Amino acid sequence: MTTMNTGIDDQITDAEAGAEVPDPPLPKMHRQLHPVLKGHVEIEHVTVEFKDNVVAVKEASLEVKPGEFVCLLGPSGCGKSTLLNCVAGFVKPTVGSVKLDGARVTKPGPDRGMVFQQHSLFPWKTVKDNVAFGPLMAQQGKHTADKVARTLLGMVGLSAYENSFPGVLSGGMKQRVGIARALANYPNVLLMDEPFGALDAQTRAMMQENLLQIWGEFGITVIFVTHDIDEAVFLADRIIVMSASPGRLIADIKVDLPRPRAAEVVSNEHYIATKRRCMDLIRAESLRAFAQQDDRA
Repeated sequence: MTTMNTGIDDQITDAEAGAEVPDPPLPKMHRQLHPVLKGHVEIEHVTVEFKDNVVAVKEASLEVKPGEFVCLLGPSGCGKSTLLNCVAGFVKPTVGSVKLDGARVTKPGPDRGMVFQQHSLFPWKTVKDNVAFGPLMAQQGKHTADKVARTLLGMVGLSAYENSFPGVLSGGMKQRVGIARALANYPNVLLMDEPFGALDAQTRAMMQENLLQIWGEFGITVIFVTHDIDEAVFLADRIIVMSASPGRLIADIKVDLPRPRAAEVVSNEHYIATKRRCMDLIRAESLRAFAQQDDRA
């Protein structure tokens, strides 16, 4: 694996001076060839009801096989993040269960890594120390934690910034650190809650390609929440479409596009057909969501 870094000395000087540094190029990676044995997620008849009888998710059942990349797609407020948080162990289903590799999920654990829309890095810790935090909490020792952090920073192309603080990094770089931190305990499942939603279009496209490279290297199960149809079609093996609130799973769409994927895939006939199908479903559900809001008003 080779990490390309150009203009390193100047960039580090900028970081030390407190200026935001530009995004470095991404490393090239290779597809994981070994079979993936862990990361089997089973969501069984899950309903989540909050106070005041607000039902966020209703009767959701889904199986995600080890190593799959699955996107949860739906209109705003449909319960995508709530369902993801059930898998993470942050939210307990009112009815039903979530299992990971046969074990019932009852709380967060190191077998699941989480990446949020906001980077949630510790601003007082260096980039390396942010990534090393998980292994340290898992009692792996500082030497091992630092080694893991440096390996993962190399994978996301940020080796030159290990001693920088998050405040000097761009939004895309912060999310790359967040992904590295989520992977630092080598989880079986990577959970991502609209991690690129706040980024500009160019940076988002770069981050999507970087994520696919990392996924290919790890062979890890990914469940990715998004409301961006193009993002879902570009990334996923399967797209699970959710209805307007209360969120139900209304479509399971297989994305039959070759990998590895590059920007040119958007002209593929299957890409266009899959996008059109998703657009029709989301439009119908978005109109239903607006109608629900009018009824409540």
